[in-house]
Amino acid sequence: MPLFLIERHFAEKLDLTADGIAAISKINGETGVNWLFSFLSADKRKTYCLYEAKDPEAIREAARRANVPADVIIEVQQIFGADPRVLAPLA
Repeated sequence: MPLFLIERHFAEKLDLTADGIAAISKINGETGVNWLFSFLSADKRKTYCLYEAKDPEAIREAARRANVPADVIIEVQQIFGADPRVLAPLA
């Protein structure tokens, strides 16, 4: 399944709770989107998230339903990491 990097800009500081994450995960499952992990900026106004999805439209639909931005969506072609097991071309 294709991988996508999503950049999200939040007008106010993001406050992640277990309930909020569970609600977003439920929406993602219903739209065929799989959240892998996220990075949160120090000011809590921006996140960078890695997702699996069939296409960018599925990500946009999940974001719309979860009422979170999906400002930039970039398809990832290859993953690199310090661990050689992580180095993997995407087909």
